[in-house]
Amino acid sequence: MKNYSIAEARNRLPRLVHEAESGRPVGLMRRGHAVAVVVAADDYRRLTAPVGTAWNAIENFRKRFDTAEMAIDPDQVFQTDRRNTVGRKVKL
Repeated sequence: MKNYSIAEARNRLPRLVHEAESGRPVGLMRRGHAVAVVVAADDYRRLTAPVGTAWNAIENFRKRFDTAEMAIDPDQVFQTDRRNTVGRKVKL
């Protein structure tokens, strides 16, 4: 990512926008410190899209793929070999 001072960015705004549109984020600096980043609108939408839950991911996977064909038993997806015992005692 290339960085520009805000004064420099003001004079080169069209160029910075073209850089961002082509997929190269542009950093803006004030007194040597990063204060902002210019990114393409598509990248911004992707980065700020709501994050789904693990359950949403599993449901989407099941919609996209045939679990029977992949030999995945849907009832066994959450099965684990993990022990259900209480952990060891420790002195605090």
